[in-house]
Amino acid sequence: MHSGIGVFLSPLHAPGQDPHLTIRRDLQLVEHLDELNYDECWFGEHHSLAWPTIGAPETMIAAAAERTRQIKLANGVVPLPFHHPFNVATRALMLDHLTRGRYILGVGPGATPNDSHMFGVEQDELKRMASEAIPAVQQLVNGEERVSAKTDWFVLQDAKMQLPRYSKPGIEMAISSIGTPNSPKVAGQFGLSLVSWGAPPPGLPAVDLAQQWRYAEESAEEHGTTMDRRTWRVVVPLYIAETREEAYRDVREGFSEWLWGYWGKAAGFDVAASMEGVASSRELEAGVEQGLAIVGSPEDAVSAIERLQEQTGGFGTFLVYAMNWASFEKTKRSYALLAEQVAPRFSGTTARGDESIQWSVDNRHIFPHTEAQRARAAREAQQAGLQAH
Repeated sequence: MHSGIGVFLSPLHAPGQDPHLTIRRDLQLVEHLDELNYDECWFGEHHSLAWPTIGAPETMIAAAAERTRQIKLANGVVPLPFHHPFNVATRALMLDHLTRGRYILGVGPGATPNDSHMFGVEQDELKRMASEAIPAVQQLVNGEERVSAKTDWFVLQDAKMQLPRYSKPGIEMAISSIGTPNSPKVAGQFGLSLVSWGAPPPGLPAVDLAQQWRYAEESAEEHGTTMDRRTWRVVVPLYIAETREEAYRDVREGFSEWLWGYWGKAAGFDVAASMEGVASSRELEAGVEQGLAIVGSPEDAVSAIERLQEQTGGFGTFLVYAMNWASFEKTKRSYALLAEQVAPRFSGTTARGDESIQWSVDNRHIFPHTEAQRARAAREAQQAGLQAH
C-alpha cells in the first residue's frame, strides 16, 4: 500500500550540548521537513534522563505551527496519567486552531519510570489510568455532550469545551505502543489510530508488528469500532547517506554513544548482554542486524521499509525515530535523501510520470518527429510486416 513519511522527534540529544541550541535546532529541523514535504512530525514528552529534552511538546507544536505550512504536527504522546483530561482537551483544541487543522492528538500511558516516580504514580497503574482518561478526552475533544466522570485521580462535572473544533469532523487521536498488547487493544476499543515502535530497545526481542495489528482489529471487532491501516504509523531509527559506507562512517560514534549512554547508563538496560561477543568496532553493524535501526544507502532504506510493509501487511506512515547520531548538516541531508529518493517509491507520487514515459515509448509510432525516429518507425513497421508473413 502507499505510505507517507514523517519524523518522531522525542528528541534525543546527547548530554553536554546547550539545551537552548538543541531546541532551536529541533524547530529548524521541522521547518526543513516541511520544505521537504514530509507528512508528519511527532513531538515526545519526557521529564527525565537528559537525552529527551522536551517536557512541554504543546509549546513546541505551537512554535512549529508558525514556522511551517503543510506538515501535520502531533503530540507523541501525552502521558495521560500525568494530566487532567480537561487540560489535555483544552490544549488539543487550541492547537487544532493554531495549526489550522494540522494537529494530531497522540496519547499513551507513559513508559519512563523516572517520570511516573516524580508524579507519584505507580508504574502498574499507568495503563489503567490511561484507559480511564481516553473516553473522557475523546468526548471533550470530538463530542458534543457534557462529560461527567469520577475516578480516584480525576473528576469531571458537566464538562464541555467552549472552543469549537477547527477540524471537521474532528481531531485525529492516536495511541502509542512499544510492543505490548495493551495499546493495540485500547486502539481497537476506542477507535484510535495506532503508533507502533518497530525497533526494540537493546536486549529485548523484536516487536511482532503483525500481531499488534491483529490485537487492534480483534479489539475493534469486539467493541464495534474500526481500524484503518492508513492511519497506522511504524517508528524506526533511520539514517541514510549516498552510500552505505558513508552512512556507517557518519553515525558509528553517535550510535555507540546512544547505545551505551542512553539505553545503558540513563535508561538502565543491559546493553552488554545484547552486544555480548561483539567488538566495539562492530556495534553499529550488530545493532542494524538486531533491528535497532536502519542505516545505509537509499536503496538499503527502500529494502528495509519494503520488508516492514511485508511483515505488517501494510501501514500508512513510516516515522523516522530522530536519533541525532550525526552532525546537524548531515542529519538534514539524510532526511533530504529520504524525501527525494526513498519516499517516492512508497507514496506513488511518481506513478503518473512513469506512466507518461511508458505511454510515449509504447506509442512512439504516432508522432515520429525526427529523422531518426521516422527511420526507426519504418524499420519497426517493416519488421512487423515480415513477422506477419
